[in-house]
Amino acid sequence: MKPLIVLLFSFTISLLIIKITNRTYDFKLSGRIAMSIMLMFTAIGHFAFTKGMSIMIPKFIPYKETFVHLTGIFEIILAIGLLVPRVKHISGWALIIFLILMLPANIVAALNKVDYQNATLDGNGLSYLWFRIPLQLLFIIWTYMSTIKI
Repeated sequence: MKPLIVLLFSFTISLLIIKITNRTYDFKLSGRIAMSIMLMFTAIGHFAFTKGMSIMIPKFIPYKETFVHLTGIFEIILAIGLLVPRVKHISGWALIIFLILMLPANIVAALNKVDYQNATLDGNGLSYLWFRIPLQLLFIIWTYMSTIKI
């Protein structure tokens, strides 16, 4: 829920600032700015909640905490890439692929009732997926519309 709030709030603020400074709306730029801010926000979680996030990773993947840190760094790189005109398209496609690949971790977390912030197994469970899967789809569509679609 927090990433969605960050995304929508950042989008609204950037849209208004761009309108005031350029006298026109730039929905794609505002979308990329908002997604970048949201990615920076979620990347912080990879370092603040490493232990809990490592519980979300499927068992067959080794070095779980290192993997969590690397995905946090990757989110930061993608956040920056979305704002660089020359690489925004490749960053957008990379983010879409990343979001698709991260979905299994969210499914594992729901099945195992992972509360990643407290690193416990008493989270929301399957009801979490009713929110998370549509949210993941929203992030994918948002990224496509703001970086790839012409």
